[in-house]
Amino acid sequence: MVRPPLTPEERLRGEELGLMLRQARGERSITEVAAAAGMSAETLRKIETGRIATPAFFTIAALGDVLGVSLDQLALRLSPAVPT
Repeated sequence: MVRPPLTPEERLRGEELGLMLRQARGERSITEVAAAAGMSAETLRKIETGRIATPAFFTIAALGDVLGVSLDQLALRLSPAVPT
């Protein structure tokens, strides 16, 4: 199955997610955080750089748990603006 290309908004949200996760990781090594979340360091690196712009829910949930970032915090920061 071919995945449709990401929209510019999806790419931007992926970059913002990566930045938020990098900031939350702080001085901890990418290897340490990835192992604690049950993924490879390369996968975390791709998420942090926005190359995986739409990671799976359970991947983000695991990272949030390890980094002490709630899913609510992620959702509030990354949700598209709702027109008024």
